[in-house]
Amino acid sequence: MGRGRGMAVLRASVRNLWAHKGRMALSGMAVLLSVAFVCGTLVFTATMTTTFDKLFARTASDVMVGPAERSRGGSFDLPSAVGKPDTVPAALAGEVAAVPGVERVTGSVSSPLVVVVDAANENIGPTTGAPTLASAWSAVEPRSMEVREGTPPSGPGEIMVDADTAGRKNLAVGDRLRLLTAFGDFPVRISGIAAYTVTNPGATRLYLDGPAAREFLLGGEEAFTELYVDGDGSLTDEALRDAIAAAVGGDGTYQLRTAQEYADDSRDAIGEVMSVVRYVLLGFAGIALLVGVFLIVNTFSMLVAQRTREIGLLRAIGSGRGQINRSVLIEALLLGLIGSVLGFGAGIGLAVGLMVALRAFGLNLSTDDLTIGWSVPVTGVVLGTAVTLLAAYVPARRAGRITPMAALRDAGTPGDVRAGRVRAALGAGCAVAGLGLLAGTAVVESAADGVLFLAAGIVLSLLGLILAAPALVGLVVRVLGVLLLRVFGPVGRLAERNALRNPRRTGATAAALMIGLALVSGLSVVGSSMVASATDEIDASVGADFMLSPSNFGPVLPDVSAAVEEVRADGDAVASVTEYRVLSATATTPDGTVVDRQLAAAQPSMLEDLRVSTVAGDLAQVYEEPGGGLALDEDEAATLGLGVGDEVRVDFAGDSGPAALTVRAITEKSALEGGVWTVSLDTARAHLGPEALPLPSLLFVTAREGRAEEARVALEAALEPYPQMELRDQYELKEQIREQIGQLLNMVYGLLALAIVVAVLGVVNTLALAVVERTREIGLLRAIGLSRRQLRRMIRLESVVIALFGALLGVGLGLAWGAASHRLMALEGMRVLEIPWPVITVVFAGAALVGLVAAVAPAFRAGRMNILTAIGTE
Repeated sequence: MGRGRGMAVLRASVRNLWAHKGRMALSGMAVLLSVAFVCGTLVFTATMTTTFDKLFARTASDVMVGPAERSRGGSFDLPSAVGKPDTVPAALAGEVAAVPGVERVTGSVSSPLVVVVDAANENIGPTTGAPTLASAWSAVEPRSMEVREGTPPSGPGEIMVDADTAGRKNLAVGDRLRLLTAFGDFPVRISGIAAYTVTNPGATRLYLDGPAAREFLLGGEEAFTELYVDGDGSLTDEALRDAIAAAVGGDGTYQLRTAQEYADDSRDAIGEVMSVVRYVLLGFAGIALLVGVFLIVNTFSMLVAQRTREIGLLRAIGSGRGQINRSVLIEALLLGLIGSVLGFGAGIGLAVGLMVALRAFGLNLSTDDLTIGWSVPVTGVVLGTAVTLLAAYVPARRAGRITPMAALRDAGTPGDVRAGRVRAALGAGCAVAGLGLLAGTAVVESAADGVLFLAAGIVLSLLGLILAAPALVGLVVRVLGVLLLRVFGPVGRLAERNALRNPRRTGATAAALMIGLALVSGLSVVGSSMVASATDEIDASVGADFMLSPSNFGPVLPDVSAAVEEVRADGDAVASVTEYRVLSATATTPDGTVVDRQLAAAQPSMLEDLRVSTVAGDLAQVYEEPGGGLALDEDEAATLGLGVGDEVRVDFAGDSGPAALTVRAITEKSALEGGVWTVSLDTARAHLGPEALPLPSLLFVTAREGRAEEARVALEAALEPYPQMELRDQYELKEQIREQIGQLLNMVYGLLALAIVVAVLGVVNTLALAVVERTREIGLLRAIGLSRRQLRRMIRLESVVIALFGALLGVGLGLAWGAASHRLMALEGMRVLEIPWPVITVVFAGAALVGLVAAVAPAFRAGRMNILTAIGTE
């Protein structure tokens, strides 16, 4: 009996779902989009990982031997800032080859510290942030590359390039290039073109012969950057590694890794990047899912209300509350399953689309490596179904509480006034608590301490407004009605009353839109404040007329400071040239605290080129007095308990041993140079030596009064052979910052567009179901003289009011989030708060447009209704 009743409930649920398939479609679309984003992200990142795993497995030998100084990170080790990668002695190869169990040792020379310029004086390296890698062509390289045209390089005048770069830059065998390194400017000719036999990771690959590679990349040093050791099979990789360590020194002199350890390190390095990408994309998918919850809640709430009489009749003939409840939940289950399965398929398509899009950036991911683990469909289906069931739970309970007496009513159920008041009170409490926490960011002493206040404030204020939104409908919609709707006469008043008819529905629909717009508004405040703060800091601090830096944000390579200094010496347009170099050091404070810090080293002219306010001491003493000293900002000084006159031991990792430097100045926290300690260039040279001194990160150039244009012309002429260098004045520097932050925000807005699209679907669905719910009313309005045009206008105005209500809540919330975020940014030196009023205006205009677009289909359907048929609808 129970089984038969269960089957009857299932059949009824399937019939209801099919009968209302059109009304369910938009809710299903929300599930589909959200699940597609989740599954697409998981498939894409897994495919990236698989692709690089194959590359690492293909290129690794049984044991890899490298310099111990190198930062751990697989094949993504950071090169030395001096322009030469860390190395191992060439003689080490012979020592390793003599170890029992070793069959072959291949020495490799490779460096990412190169720039390649074609005959048109254009940098042929990637513009996507990927490196340009120059290597010696050895027995290791054919594991991942094959020569397609020409021959491998032979002699110092030949070079081989990868096929992707050759195709992108129209290069051919015989073309002339220039290879720029820290050791010179070398003319070379393309001897061959090689293609990847595995996926191209997006880098520009260049190959030289062995002697040329050592000359161009290592300054002639007889050394290798890596040894690839292949065993004869008599030992396991671990045993072979241990035998080599015992022979050459296992005390940390060298870094020894098995092929698996090398692959694991490389995977970890890639994994750090991919984890960030994965979590960011999944975060946006979560936002879309949250917005989708509102859509599903509204859909099932309206369907339950419209089927009140039907459910009452079912109760009258013996159906229990549990059966009605289960019937609605089964509908939700079916909707979630269908939407999730379709979303999984769409997610695979999304992942493939991302792979195709990356080809434009030089990363040719192959669909042969498409990785779809069992967890992807399980995660997508479970997540989509669970969210749908969760969203439908409250409407299902409401359906179960419908009594048989409801069969005597036309439709709808009266709202639970008491529950609404409790919800409003709870929402108000959460909102007040959240806003209080956001305000609390003003009293914290460090940004790290304020992050918890900000996160909790965002969550509570969002939850509070979601709960309180229905209670705010009456006030806000009436105000909007006075400002916008009354000018449309009776049609406007009808639209206002329709929006006010069901506050819970209107509030939920608007809240879905509110979430996306709040994030857009908050992030726009953060971005605008960052730009304004940086601009203000540049105006206040930068005294130099020009800044010279490489386009890839690396060190100035080759070191063009001599060429720029020559411009100053040969003419009288340039007043000063300042080299800004950044080096790493270990500092020990008087109380024994050991910290690793970056030190900025420059000449005394830096005092004018980058003006920094001091709170104690004299910054000039750091640059100008013999023996120098150091300066640090006030936050660092307070954290470490340092003051002017304290002596700090600084280990520059040079040959002269630790230096005892006296704190000469405490500076204000700066947005441009926060967290960096300052020493003079003479101090750095004295303790590092010329070979260990890092390349400049930036060059400041100051022109003589009134001769900036003349100086620029002279500098551009001197830098013409170096197209990778970018010369910017202060205005161009500000524009660069604005452009970079703008690009980041545009990417974030693009991802948030998914949540906004789902919210728009919610508005469409609400209006569509409202039109069905009010079919008889619409027929009566048409019968007493309301024209089709007026009817459509009424529905459009209702939609616009709902969208603007969501925009008001979202913008208000976003401004509060943005202002609180700025308080934490101010603690890091970004002190200017700027409200981007143009963006806020666009948000409101966009919300009105969203309302108009969302109303198109429902308004068209309402206008097509037959008057007599509509009046006769029950």
